[in-house]
Amino acid sequence: MKAILPVLLLAVLFYNCSRSPYAATNKDYKRQAKQLANTLKRTPPKDSLSQIVSTWVGTTNFNMRKPNFVIIHHTAQNSCDQTLKTFTTPRTSVSAHYVICKDGSVHHMLNDYLRAWHGGIGKWGNNTDINSSSIGIEIDNNGVDTFATAQINTLLQLLANLKKAYAIPAPNFIGHADIAPTRKNDPNVTFPWKKLADEGFGLWWSDTTGIAVPQNFNHLQALRIIGYDVKDSSAVIQTFNRKFLQQQGSGILTDEGRKLLYTLYRKYE
Repeated sequence: MKAILPVLLLAVLFYNCSRSPYAATNKDYKRQAKQLANTLKRTPPKDSLSQIVSTWVGTTNFNMRKPNFVIIHHTAQNSCDQTLKTFTTPRTSVSAHYVICKDGSVHHMLNDYLRAWHGGIGKWGNNTDINSSSIGIEIDNNGVDTFATAQINTLLQLLANLKKAYAIPAPNFIGHADIAPTRKNDPNVTFPWKKLADEGFGLWWSDTTGIAVPQNFNHLQALRIIGYDVKDSSAVIQTFNRKFLQQQGSGILTDEGRKLLYTLYRKYE
């Protein structure tokens, strides 16, 4: 018996060490997903206008709703482990579909068809509920550092898969700051938006050589047509400059900025 005890102790230690630190939250994920599945299976849903609906007739023509936007974030935290902990702690009420670490590894945290809590209050065009139509991708970055090459390479692969899987239009790959310019600045000023646009994820401005911006060009209207909420014009211009000129902190649109905006706006006409 004495000889067996050390073996049992080693087995317990091995199990505890090899067990995923997220085993408990993975279990809770499955529980919540099962609850949602049970809700979908009800025919009819118990709370669906029962006082005015006379009968339930189940249609045979339906499928899952699919995401139509991809929103890119930086985590503003110090490590992937810190972010994973944040996204698996109920009281934080924040999450994303994917997290990309500095070494290029990627964590898939939520089924793409489910609604993550990553965008918060925001607007793009007429869409005021971005979370319901988007996939959120968080890149491990403290908000200041440049992004690791391995991260960007992984991101490009992931975006290619998402674009193919859900037929997401090129203009619909945007940043958190784009949908919430008064609150957010991510991904930070070093993010390689042009590299993404060259691969078909987002739009970029064209060569401005010889460009003459019309006298009646309305830059705020152009920003609105692109998708921005222009209620706070200074915040929007600051976001535009950060993204397309990689200039931090400027809320003024220069003549060169007007040219860039004009070439970009023409792609949305």
